[in-house]
Amino acid sequence: MSTTRTSEAGDRTGEGLTEIRWHARGGQGAVTAAKMVAELALGQGKHFQAFPEYGPERSGAPIVAFTRVSDEPIQIYSGVEHPGIVVVLDPSLLSNIDVMKGAPDDAIVLVNSEMAPAEVRRKYGLKGGRLFTVPATRIAAETIRRPIPNTPMVGALTRITGLFPIDKVVEFLRADFGKKFPPKVVEGNIAAIMRAYEEVQGE
Repeated sequence: MSTTRTSEAGDRTGEGLTEIRWHARGGQGAVTAAKMVAELALGQGKHFQAFPEYGPERSGAPIVAFTRVSDEPIQIYSGVEHPGIVVVLDPSLLSNIDVMKGAPDDAIVLVNSEMAPAEVRRKYGLKGGRLFTVPATRIAAETIRRPIPNTPMVGALTRITGLFPIDKVVEFLRADFGKKFPPKVVEGNIAAIMRAYEEVQGE
């Protein structure tokens, strides 16, 4: 039996468990994004896990990270093998990595790309999943002044999964980032989140 939360696109949950697998290259902030989603879950009173797959995390090298969010304590301690949500921060990975490995046919797939979902599917021969795209690198460059796509990807993920209310994400950024960064950087990240939330598109 599985349950589905009400949202624009719905999210994959099984007994209140959502599993996310992040595919990126070192330096794109995937591990930070995985942890950000986990901390947002904590703020919603949920249980969570967030961790990278162990291996070299040098800049540009392919990496994988995982997030689990659950209404109940999580008793799984392996990597995410059957993700209900797949997030791809670098579309070039689609050429040589099977990002859909183990994912169900109705998994949500979010790709950082300037292309429409149908174009991405055609170009990379992507099979299965419910595909969404967002130009996260450009959004980051225009709002944060750094082409690191992780924060915009969290904004897009918020829109298509309904895991968290967008106002809670903004509230979290103001509180958490406000401890580490000057106001200009905080507001840039909030702008990135909001733009990605509005600009993400599905098939």
